[in-house]
Amino acid sequence: MLDLALYDKIRLSARPPAQRLIAEGFLRFDYRKVDLVLEGAERLPQERVIFAMNHTDSFNYWPFQYELHRRKRGYTATWVKGKNYEHPVVSLFMRITNNIPLASRGYVITRDFLNVVGRRPQPDEYRALRHAVDTLADDVEGVPAEVLRRGRDMLGRPFDPERESYTAAVDALMNALSERFVTLNEKALRMGLDLLVFPQGTRSVRLSRGHVGLAQMALHLGATIVPVGCNGSDLVYSGKSLLAKPGRIVYRVGEPIPVSHWKNPPPRVPPLSRAADAYRDAYQAIVDEVMERIDDLLDERYRFSSDRESEGTRDVDRFV
Repeated sequence: MLDLALYDKIRLSARPPAQRLIAEGFLRFDYRKVDLVLEGAERLPQERVIFAMNHTDSFNYWPFQYELHRRKRGYTATWVKGKNYEHPVVSLFMRITNNIPLASRGYVITRDFLNVVGRRPQPDEYRALRHAVDTLADDVEGVPAEVLRRGRDMLGRPFDPERESYTAAVDALMNALSERFVTLNEKALRMGLDLLVFPQGTRSVRLSRGHVGLAQMALHLGATIVPVGCNGSDLVYSGKSLLAKPGRIVYRVGEPIPVSHWKNPPPRVPPLSRAADAYRDAYQAIVDEVMERIDDLLDERYRFSSDRESEGTRDVDRFV
């Protein structure tokens, strides 16, 4: 489970032993049957960057990380969803392979509800809680009373309903989680790691609209964004097996986008904070341009659908 204590267990490494072991002890042999192509590698700047890539399948970051390793570019710290820390074995794997967990309001609401009620919230319950949290409303209707009234440890932070409302508690918890997330990203760049981000937020063969966290973090860190289009990985990793099928994977690297590219950017505020919500449209415009550039790097099979909606998981299944 992703909570405040888990962030304290994460140990990033400039030369992560687990990544290197997987690359040399497994992928080097497994990829003998894969035609792995990296187009546009000459565009990669010497500085550490944020790679922004489409997310077609469960493992499409592995071939990319392997190719960076093989070319001696270095290693990455990858943003992953909180749901990847639900199972203890998977959680351990994520912690030792340089991943940075991203806690969203959706994850906090869903996981806390599950902890209290013993089941996931129904769609209408989730929408009621999400609206209350987004607007800091004190009145919430249509949800079990214990979610709002029972004192508890809320993912590492005490919640006393006699002293604060449910929405205030979630807001304070999100601030604490986000601060730890930002600190890990700052540390990753200082260590010489690239960041790898999937702006879509969920797996989808077709590209879908990106989320604003990418823009907020890039501006905060002053980091260059490098768009990357991944083609063919979903056919090599068509199921849940770690073993690659024979096939061809083509990564296309786009032109780097330095922070100076963005004209009249939003003022500097803490990423993933409520203060950043006031500039959501400006952040979204930045991410939209990044997604358009990713789209230009994709084969037709992976490009935006007409509605630009994700084909991946929906509702609370996205979170837990």
